Amino acid sequence: MLLDYTGFSVKLVTVETLSGVALERSMTLVAAPNLARIPAGDFLMGADGAEADERPVHRVTLGEFLISRFPVTNDEYARFIRATGRPAPSISELPLIASGGRDLMFKELAAPYVWRDGNPPAGHGSHPVVLVGYADALAYCEWSSKTTGHAVRLPTEAEWEKAARGGAEGHRYPWGDEFDPTSCCYLADAAVKRQRGTRPTGTYPPNAYGLCDMIGNVWEWVSDWYSADYYSLGEFLDPGGPHAGSQRIVRGGSWVTDDISMLRCSYRHKVPPDTYAYSVGFRIACRV
Repeated sequence: MLLDYTGFSVKLVTVETLSGVALERSMTLVAAPNLARIPAGDFLMGADGAEADERPVHRVTLGEFLISRFPVTNDEYARFIRATGRPAPSISELPLIASGGRDLMFKELAAPYVWRDGNPPAGHGSHPVVLVGYADALAYCEWSSKTTGHAVRLPTEAEWEKAARGGAEGHRYPWGDEFDPTSCCYLADAAVKRQRGTRPTGTYPPNAYGLCDMIGNVWEWVSDWYSADYYSLGEFLDPGGPHAGSQRIVRGGSWVTDDISMLRCSYRHKVPPDTYAYSVGFRIACRV
């Protein structure tokens, strides 16, 4: 039995013998994300002269893994919703990030991304899904694991950063040390926030690993709990983050990020566990 992740479908291949004759059958089980293979090896994680929780810079070694080339899209998430009956993305109880007088702005910016009758917003099928919390992302991974027969999960924080860097050492951004406004979807002018929004996945050039939207478009959930001093604890082989915590981590920046320092590969954005937003999505990973 082989699971082929090189294309957009998962192929189940079986070989059986009948009267001494080998027969091959193939059957497409489900449309699957296009996954990139990230080679085993080490990389420099973190950044000098940056936020305190990005230091110290340390060399991390990871095993080979696969990660989706794009964030999970609305069309992909719709298949999950229809198969499982899980509630579609909507504005429910407001998260902590919407407190402190930000509730009206949150609802206004979230409104275009609310699903109607179980369907994504018109014209947004190829955009990253948003208004999904950490638990929603885990549920999608669980469903995808059962559907494909492979252990799908969220990437760890270390896997995400290695993938974002595209094999380069120490650069601020996937493309180099200088910010390139043509390489990602971000908010160049805070005054036009209401006129901006997500973009279809693949709108901007991929990095050297063939991954799109690692920076900008939507923040992406990773599997780790947040700890400000985790990098100093000496966990350098396939680190999976603290065993517990009070905050989660999203990576990569989004279409409402107007501070380009938050778009760096090493930037760690901590959020309350109840977070969901018009700017937060996810991508999936698995081991080879």
